[in-house]
Amino acid sequence: MKKLFSLALALSLGAAVFAQEKKDITLNIVPLPQHVQIKNGSFKVNTNTKIAFDSDEDKKVATLFQDFLKSNYNLNLSLVKSPAKNSIYFSSKNAKSANTEAYELNIAADQITVSGKASGLFYGMQSLIQLLPVDKRASIEIPQASIQDEPRFAYRGLHLDVSRHFFPVEFVKKYIDILASYKLNTFHWHLTDDQGWRIEIKSHPKLTQIGGYRNQTLLGNYKTDGDYDNTPYGGFYTQDQIKEVVAYAKSKYVTVIPEIEMPGHALAALSAYPELGCGDKPGPYTAAQTWGVFDDVFCAGKEETFKLLEDVIDEVIPLFPSEYIHIGGDECPKTRWKTCPHCQKRIKDNNLKDEHELQSYFIQRMEKYINSKGKRIIGWDEILEGGLAPNATVMSWRGDQGAIDAANQGHDVIITANSYGLYFDHKQGADQNREPLSIGGLSTLAKVYSSDPMPSKISENNKKHVLGVQANIWTEYIGSSNKVEFTILPRVLALSEIAWTQPEKKNWKNFSEQRAARQLAKLDQTNTFYRVPEAYGISDTTVYASEYTIRGLKPSVEGAKIYYTLDNYDPSELDLEYTGPVKVTVPNSKERVFKAVVITPSGKRSNYIRVNIINTKK
Repeated sequence: MKKLFSLALALSLGAAVFAQEKKDITLNIVPLPQHVQIKNGSFKVNTNTKIAFDSDEDKKVATLFQDFLKSNYNLNLSLVKSPAKNSIYFSSKNAKSANTEAYELNIAADQITVSGKASGLFYGMQSLIQLLPVDKRASIEIPQASIQDEPRFAYRGLHLDVSRHFFPVEFVKKYIDILASYKLNTFHWHLTDDQGWRIEIKSHPKLTQIGGYRNQTLLGNYKTDGDYDNTPYGGFYTQDQIKEVVAYAKSKYVTVIPEIEMPGHALAALSAYPELGCGDKPGPYTAAQTWGVFDDVFCAGKEETFKLLEDVIDEVIPLFPSEYIHIGGDECPKTRWKTCPHCQKRIKDNNLKDEHELQSYFIQRMEKYINSKGKRIIGWDEILEGGLAPNATVMSWRGDQGAIDAANQGHDVIITANSYGLYFDHKQGADQNREPLSIGGLSTLAKVYSSDPMPSKISENNKKHVLGVQANIWTEYIGSSNKVEFTILPRVLALSEIAWTQPEKKNWKNFSEQRAARQLAKLDQTNTFYRVPEAYGISDTTVYASEYTIRGLKPSVEGAKIYYTLDNYDPSELDLEYTGPVKVTVPNSKERVFKAVVITPSGKRSNYIRVNIINTKK
């Protein structure tokens, strides 16, 4: 486990060349701190440096830092209680802010002090890690500085769908490490859906025995007459494994929120317990082997439906100490309810207007049950249909209108809008032919970074209801852990900054060309997959000219190189290296195609950028 932690924490390294630090008020930290003051001099770490702490809780963070130095720099520093000269001191008693996520990092010539309570101390450690040198063989000199920092939003989340595709426990832990490295604090674990039920429920074992598996999976893009792989697929987490993940997340100050979908996205559950479908003779059902929205949902008119879901909640709640249980509530067709005698009787008996109010009845009934167990619910913005459950928090995904409506009604909201670029399963470049298979949409690094998770149409008095921001990973077209990493990195860097940093402090050029570039240079030294952004300074374009100069290109990863071609072939490291302006001359009635690609030290490469230069003279 220590090896896993050391590797994953290495994701957060973003070291600076000390000679340049005095000109850089950011100190190359992601997310950007709120206040940074650079001073003269440095703190030099040597074999006599101690790692000091106050309390047992402080010792946990101090030990994490000790393990990191040991694993990454082969430097074994002693732990001591109470500070001393030439020490790196982790202290909660010196914390000045009441915000448990705030921290201070003070670097003097003879001592580094990291101050904060609970997670704040951990986040201070993450910032300190990012100040360590890139070259692990070099002597460690950390620039003297003073940082005061705290997050903009209390909720900073990343979601993972394990229903369409299943991922093992060890990868889920690595995923949590990535969150924690960039000061995200919430892991939204999407555990049930049409394609698979992934959490063991001992009172209803068929949910995983049957519902945890599908007969086959769609190949390639969705189409109604699609091809399939003819291979059974499935898996689930035992309750012991769930506890293991939750405990691991807690050690990284990450809260895990489970999602149990209802009343829609229920085919996997119905395959196990078909009697919970609509009508007198429902089913048979099978777990979905393709993607989309299905008409077969939980019957809202049968008491057996609520009994099973209450049993599920009774087993889920003890596994997750989080304040919230996510109950989905999205994309629930009303087709079956309209013809189901049980659902129509429920509508009549409860004086409901229509099937939309029946959905509200369903959500509010489950909310009342969950509230009685001391928990609150989160739902996707469809739970606004038919009237919002009284204590529900809304996760606004179809743009920000759901958040605006809910917040202005006095309900807490979380921004996770696909229009903000927060659906990380969307492709990262405009040209689909240059991107891996995806569900579509477009979510570039720049789009995520430019988003402001505080909608302007929320009244000033109700802005307090915006708890924070989250990005989502739906895995219809993401079947491997490598591809999950590729989809979140580097976009998680932008997510962390819009969640943590005040918007007026953001600077795209500084973020993309300096701080993110250095983070990616560190990632390049690990076995973690990430998407290499295209070279900065130019984009796909067409130019009409007899002569054109390509200038100002910068690699998107520190230490990477740019290679180019002029013959429309895709460039590689065998082609010309870009080291400065390239003048392209085009004969009359001819065309030249400039293509450039970024190639990192490990051999990872970006998609190419292309400039068509056309001379129209005859």
